[in-house]
Amino acid sequence: MADALRQVRDPEADADVFDAGLVETIRVADGRVTIEADLREFPRDAAERVTQAMVRAASSVDGIEGARVEQVDPSPDLDGRDAGIETADRVIAVASSKGGVGKTTVAASLACALAADDDRSVGLFDADLYGPNVPELLSVSGPVYSDEDGNPVPVDADGLEVMSVGLLAEGGPLAWRGAMAHDAISDLFEETAWSDPDTVVLDLPPGTGDVVLTTLQDVPIDGVVLVTTPFHAAVSDTGRALQLFEENDVPVLGVVSNMGEFVCDNCGEVHDLFGGDDPVDALDVPVLAELPFTEEMQTRPVPDADALPEHSLSLADTVDERYDDVWTVDVPEHAVDIRGLDPEERKERVLDGFDALSAGEEFFLVSDRDPTPVKSYILDHVDADSLSGFQVRRQNPETWLARTIRP
Repeated sequence: MADALRQVRDPEADADVFDAGLVETIRVADGRVTIEADLREFPRDAAERVTQAMVRAASSVDGIEGARVEQVDPSPDLDGRDAGIETADRVIAVASSKGGVGKTTVAASLACALAADDDRSVGLFDADLYGPNVPELLSVSGPVYSDEDGNPVPVDADGLEVMSVGLLAEGGPLAWRGAMAHDAISDLFEETAWSDPDTVVLDLPPGTGDVVLTTLQDVPIDGVVLVTTPFHAAVSDTGRALQLFEENDVPVLGVVSNMGEFVCDNCGEVHDLFGGDDPVDALDVPVLAELPFTEEMQTRPVPDADALPEHSLSLADTVDERYDDVWTVDVPEHAVDIRGLDPEERKERVLDGFDALSAGEEFFLVSDRDPTPVKSYILDHVDADSLSGFQVRRQNPETWLARTIRP
């Protein structure tokens, strides 16, 4: 039986169905054979051709009166899951002001590169209701299973958890009005049952419409990566998107400048697709990556470090580093920390810390709200006209830092 089935080949892998990992088990009983195979990654017509070829091959074996192929049960492990995107240790959004700049490609590549670390569990949430391209890009499909509470469970893509409305819509047209879009995405945010991921990469729709605004209301985003081409109009719109995230207390990790150049196959020279000065510099945020227009970046990403482009792996490392820079609060031991205190305790600790200093020593303050009013409070306390360089910096949405010198 195995020799007969080895004559059937996977047309994409150019290997027989065993070497390609398609056949799971073979059962023979009373002259009939049942072949359990995993054909989920094949288009429907290709899956039917491979199925018919395996049935013909099995039926040609002496003593076999009939054969059939069953799809192996792809249901995931439904135990130990918690509903809600907030179960992730961190949520990193990928956003753009315009469509067509490669946002979903960057989001999928980033998620796969992060998931290539075996010690890390990563999810990819496709929140682009009007253009849910993640399933197609990753070659994943349903069915979407539910846990015992009826919550949808993400589909597994080689170790990367994936949730997308595209997995639920079965290829039908997606025509959402504002309220429908709000309800649909809110339900998926709240009900998707993840397996305790370290990171969920959130692929937002382009622009600043209903879904993006709903996401800002419903999801605790720990950082956003903005994607743009180095074209002045796209960068200008990206600046407005950047402002929206900053106004909603979302740390902007940086920008990915995509498709700015390509290398000619014939001459090997690098060609600038847009020319002129690079307008991305005007955004005044870190440039996380400058990705060229290459076939390598257009192939299906997988969570495997050996199969991913170096650009993707480098982007993941840079995003991790930038995330740590934003969320790691490194302050001197003598800093006065007033986070979480009530107003009276805050005032008392500020004055105690300031009074403990000698003239010319640095006063360093850590707060969970804007500490600018502290300047006037200190001036009244010491009866002075000014403080030397009272500097305030927001480290992240939860931490403010201030420093000055005791007069």
